[in-house]
Amino acid sequence: MNEIKKGIYQHFKGNRYEVLCVAKNSETLEEMVVYQALYGDGDIWVRPASMWDEEVEYQGEKVKRFKLIG
Repeated sequence: MNEIKKGIYQHFKGNRYEVLCVAKNSETLEEMVVYQALYGDGDIWVRPASMWDEEVEYQGEKVKRFKLIG
């Protein structure tokens, strides 16, 4: 898995998010990405780092779920 850096990312469906930090789940020690939506109410979310960094199939192509843009 690649290092997940703080910054602005674009989800493969278009929305933008800011990675605030990478944290660890206290029970499993799994790395989790803590990120904030840059639209709407600016909700803060967590997602397993393994999911953040994975490729997904979209419109018949393999693309990164989140792409660092700034």
